[in-house]
Amino acid sequence: MNFPIETVRGRFPALSLTDKDRRRIYLDNPAGTQVPQAVADAVSRCLLTTNANLGGFFETTLAAQEVVDGAHAAMADFLGAASAEEIIIGANMTTLTYHMSRTLGRAMKPGDEIIVTRMDHEGNVSPWLQLAEDLGLVVRFLPFDEKSWQVEEAALSALLSEKTRLVALNYASNLTGSINRVKALTAVAKQAGALVYVDAVQFAPHGLVDVQALGCDFLVCSAYKFFGPHMGILWGRRDLIDALKPYKCRCSSNGLPERFELGTPQIELMAGLGAAAGEGGSRRQRIARAFEVSIAYENTLAQKLIDGLSGIAGLTIHGITDPARIGERVPTVSFTVEVIAPETIVRQMNAENIFLWSGHNYAWEIVHQLGIPAGEGVVRIGIAHYNTAGEIDETLEGVRRVVAMLRQQRA
Repeated sequence: MNFPIETVRGRFPALSLTDKDRRRIYLDNPAGTQVPQAVADAVSRCLLTTNANLGGFFETTLAAQEVVDGAHAAMADFLGAASAEEIIIGANMTTLTYHMSRTLGRAMKPGDEIIVTRMDHEGNVSPWLQLAEDLGLVVRFLPFDEKSWQVEEAALSALLSEKTRLVALNYASNLTGSINRVKALTAVAKQAGALVYVDAVQFAPHGLVDVQALGCDFLVCSAYKFFGPHMGILWGRRDLIDALKPYKCRCSSNGLPERFELGTPQIELMAGLGAAAGEGGSRRQRIARAFEVSIAYENTLAQKLIDGLSGIAGLTIHGITDPARIGERVPTVSFTVEVIAPETIVRQMNAENIFLWSGHNYAWEIVHQLGIPAGEGVVRIGIAHYNTAGEIDETLEGVRRVVAMLRQQRA
């Protein structure tokens, strides 16, 4: 079927905004997507009609509890969880990971080992490094293969030992776009008896997550990367989180998931979170079908972008470029150009209202493994399902022109 791009774009008010009559092209999506009108309406409606704290017996507090319950149910459907009680909602992925790392650290002792990858966002590295520093744990770094651009099962197996307590894995890179074989990697880790903590922030906007099929113990993602408000979502396997003792106030609830959700919840944002996932009923099936359609559409745009960038002399794409492997990456494409600083390119593109990012983008381990100066990083272009082929054409033309101009200035 033809992708209904005009219908999709019509649901996102920001896509029609202009600056001095100049259109905007949003290709900054790996850092955060635009939101549909339904999400903004849900946030506004909550603030205006159900604005109360939880735990009372009057109408607004009862309605607020329905919002909170609805958000957890929506994310259970989105991630394929067995129960809404497995869903923990918080400020963002990094905050949730810090909180859960400290909770898990209660059961660890000096000499225990943690494995982190050189493919992960720093939000799934620093919490574990600092936990290890606090507790005297051993950290082992798992590199990605620079030919496949993925973490290989054999490399993980070689690092595992009887002392490995946890493996922190990346589902899809926010710099290279590569998708890891998380189910297979999890199976390897489980053979050694390790827990598996998965960062799915960059995968969740571009593919269907099924936590039960993956076999992992924890999975975390961010709503503002999939058209929702600024919130983080953490799924934890029920039997595991039920046995954990989190850091929390003495008099706060011991129920699930409340004992992991510190303080007063961001109820209005939870309303937007529920709206981002859509209505109940057959929601999981509708989400799955939507991904089938959007993946095919995004892959076409991504290959168009990759092909166009590949034709620019001196430009290196850091990630999978083989059309036969387009399904093994998300539509996030990063590149560098010989002797031209990424920020210089991005500033010129931004001046044309084409929104891109430069820098390491918190993919700190990736740039170091690849030998890319961390102070410079890469140019990153990230596609969402509301982008168009015409926008990709304009972006490619802009990159060609800007690179040629900067080279001429250096000559």
